[in-house]
Parts: sequence; structure tokens; C-alpha cells
Amino acid sequence: MIVLLILVVFLYAFSSARNTKRQVSKPNIQFLGNKNLFITQEAVSKLLIQNQEGVTNTSKETLDLNGLEQTLNANPIIEFAEVYVNVEGKLTAEVMQKTPIARVISSQNYYIDSNGGIMPLSKNYTERVPIVTGSVDKNNLDMVYQIADFVLKDNFLKQNVIQIHQTKQNTIILKLRQTKFDVIVGDLKRLENKINNLKAFYIKASKDKSLDKYSKVNLQFGNQVVCTKA
Repeated sequence: MIVLLILVVFLYAFSSARNTKRQVSKPNIQFLGNKNLFITQEAVSKLLIQNQEGVTNTSKETLDLNGLEQTLNANPIIEFAEVYVNVEGKLTAEVMQKTPIARVISSQNYYIDSNGGIMPLSKNYTERVPIVTGSVDKNNLDMVYQIADFVLKDNFLKQNVIQIHQTKQNTIILKLRQTKFDVIVGDLKRLENKINNLKAFYIKASKDKSLDKYSKVNLQFGNQVVCTKA
């Protein structure tokens, strides 16, 4: 029994020492969700290596996994990241990118993400989302975010809205694909009711082949859709 106990202690100590000295492998980057990469695997690996002064030459026990995760999560394109090492020293970083829902075009160009935050444009990939123009303050994106989020979740709007314009009076105007008229939404009160009225008008005007006859479609008057002819 004594010999067996000594053998077990020896094997545990040997295994522990060997595991401690094991060098971390080259980072394995796994992207979750959207497969369109706004940030590349090479860029993520570079962030990891720079943060640890050479991750592949670091032992498992001295590797700061929390520090690596904080570095990745600080990147404005990344929603969240999880970094871990298995028993063989294989370093893996699971990365979830932010999801852009609109693209602001102004003195500073950027995306609005699905949480209402700011996401920089990427040289690696450009997402096809509605363009936002007009009087837009990056420190106050609430109104633009609300309408962009509504567009994303509505099949009709998602297929047809190509531009969201915010006026200086904080009212919203939409541009639809393959139409010439402006859709004047106004404020966001009764938004669902306004969009239902727009859908009803669009279906009827499409059947009548009269979509091209209007320059403005105003949704601000209760259950009425007030149209201005071109």
C-alpha cells in the first residue's frame, strides 16, 4: 500500500510538472454565428500574440486567459470572445462578431449594431444594410436604432427599405427599393400601425401600377395614407 501510494504521488507530480511546462500551440480561431468575417483570423491571432508577447512560447500555467479575453472583447467589431486551453496546450478563441443593422453615412461612417452601439466599417467585408443619412449624432442613435431594428425584424421593410433619413426635427423618412417616393414616417409613435398602412398602400398601388405616380407618401395622419403626386 505504501509503495502504491508513493507511485501514485510520483505519477501525479510528474504529470503536473509536464503539464505545467507544456507550451501553448498556435491559436485556433473559431468564429460563431455570422460567417461573413469583418475581422480576419489573422487579425485575431495578432491581437492574442501581441497581448501575451508571443502566445506560442508561453507555458499553460503562465498564460493569462482573462487578459486575452479582455483584449478581444475590447475590439469594437467583436461582440464577445471566450479563450481557453485544453490539456494538450491547444489555445482556442471562440469569437462572436457584432451584427450591423444599418450604415451611417456622414462626416464619420460607421455601422449601428444590433445592440444600438457603434461598429466600425471593415476593409474585409461590407454588409448590405440600409443607409442612414441626415442629422445623425453618434452619441444619440436611439431613434435611428429603433427604426433600423424595426426594419430588420419586418420582412416587407427588410426587403424594400434602402435608406433611413433623420431630419433636424427628429422625424424619419424612408426610401424604398425601386420606387421614387419618400415615405414620411414622422416620429415613431404608432409605428406598427403606420407600417401596416404603408403595406396596404403598397399592395394596392402595385396592383394598380401606380407606384411611380407619387413623390411622397405620408403616414403621419392617423389611419390615412396621404400621397403627393409626382
